Amino acid sequence: MKLFTSSGKALGSIYFLTYALFSCQDPTGLPVQDDGQKTVRYQDLQLPEKPNILWLVAEDLSPYLSFYGDSTIKTPNLERLAREGICFDQFYSPAPVCSPSRACIATGLYPTRFGAGHMRNTGNPKYLPPDVKPYEAVPPLGTKMMSEWLRMDGYYCTNNPKEDYQFNKTPTAWDESSRKAHWRNRKAGQPFFAIFNFMVTHESQIWAKSKDSLLVDSNLVVPVPPYLPDTKIGRQDIRRMYSNIIEMDQQVGEILKQLEEDGELENTIIFWYSDHGGPLPRQKRLLYDSGLKVPLIVRFPHQQFAGTRDDRLTSFLDLAPTVLSLVGIEPKNYMDGRDFLGKYQPAQERKYVFAAADRFDETTDHNRAARDHRFKYIRYYDPDKSMFLHSAYRDQQPIMRELYRLRDLDSLTEVQKLWFRDHKPPFEFFDTENDPDEIHDLSKDPRYQDKIKELSDAMDQWLQDINDTGLIPETELIDKLWPGGVQPMTQAPVIKSIENKITIHCDTEGASIGFKIIEDDEEPDAWQVYTEPILLKEGQHLKTVAQRIGYHISEETSYP
Repeated sequence: MKLFTSSGKALGSIYFLTYALFSCQDPTGLPVQDDGQKTVRYQDLQLPEKPNILWLVAEDLSPYLSFYGDSTIKTPNLERLAREGICFDQFYSPAPVCSPSRACIATGLYPTRFGAGHMRNTGNPKYLPPDVKPYEAVPPLGTKMMSEWLRMDGYYCTNNPKEDYQFNKTPTAWDESSRKAHWRNRKAGQPFFAIFNFMVTHESQIWAKSKDSLLVDSNLVVPVPPYLPDTKIGRQDIRRMYSNIIEMDQQVGEILKQLEEDGELENTIIFWYSDHGGPLPRQKRLLYDSGLKVPLIVRFPHQQFAGTRDDRLTSFLDLAPTVLSLVGIEPKNYMDGRDFLGKYQPAQERKYVFAAADRFDETTDHNRAARDHRFKYIRYYDPDKSMFLHSAYRDQQPIMRELYRLRDLDSLTEVQKLWFRDHKPPFEFFDTENDPDEIHDLSKDPRYQDKIKELSDAMDQWLQDINDTGLIPETELIDKLWPGGVQPMTQAPVIKSIENKITIHCDTEGASIGFKIIEDDEEPDAWQVYTEPILLKEGQHLKTVAQRIGYHISEETSYP
């Protein structure tokens, strides 16, 4: 078996490929997959010794793009990336909302492994339940933000500007994290890891730009998912969503232009993706593919593997270990993710991806999802609660208010009513290949009981493996992370001078140590990551700080 480019040209020996085909039928007519595993190896990949890494991250976006089969609008910059890179057809977030998904991206861990599964736990108290106070997630000992590992390896790391990690960034995480952060501020010749986030596709921009005519074509014919209202108001919000995608595409084009102007395009691996599924009702915050399935393009220098598609199951978990692998760093043992592009790929392909949905602002639920390439199993731990859970934030969308209006008039379609059920089933089961909108629950179909059990068992094993923190009351979780409700304190660094070399130690196990060398009263903006003894020159002074993720930052210490 071979993979093919979009033009139909076989890639042949560039890939090492073992595979399994849906090759036979059972008596019910359902496909049966062989026991083998398909593993794609990107062999003969030619990269600089230290390639730059550029992440272009859209907000709240499902694959509403021509290269994913939706021809509603043109996105020339993204279409160029798709032609010159690899499109991933089975890429998923572990959460249908930004903060948990970004916690995963930053660490390579499932959010529910370390108390990061509830939406924006560090946020404004007025958006939290009355008994929940702001807190930070605390990942396992030794966890560091992915960018810190890259900084240790000599990379200049920038984030522009969204963080939202469910914990405050450590002082050693970034060289820059602001609206002005850019690779152009690095030292000459220094490799970079740069993130640019594009807010224009965020859910809030549906209503914030509702009266803005920019880019909106009132005659644009838009597809309306069956779970949304095909009315004037519904279509207008969907047009705004597509208009925002066009604007995001233009912003992506500006960054690509800067990369080319700097002569760095062919020294850079570009990832373009979104932080979870779409911005419309019954997308964001839900465990259907409309909330979890996202587009991903990876462009390698000199358009290697251009125009190819990859249908392996991949997850946000995999971004950190894959980037580390591509720059020559072995992925960290604590990470839940796996390399899917570099030399540290495991021998077998992932069989399942998992996701969770718990508290969103003021409303708490407990739902889990497991899926393979085709089938989705969603378990509801609070079936007595309604399927629809209120979000005051989402209510600002005109299309959401339109759904309320139709509901109150008893004018919703049967499909639209599914979301407004007054209770949930214990679980749902979908064939996403034949039912991509996940509106036909097959949980009671006798033909699928073996597959349901398979995915249910896989979920049970996953929940056990990660010791899921989202399934306990949030107040208990806070006390587990911060005993007595008090944030642990990182101990101040201890500085010692031995034979003219400065060593720094922190008694808080797993803490990152940052330092600044001050000369002529000039203090650098960024903390450097301490990895080895420092030799101070005459007239130089040292300032240090330490922090373990989720702990309070230490006091600063100085030398001499």
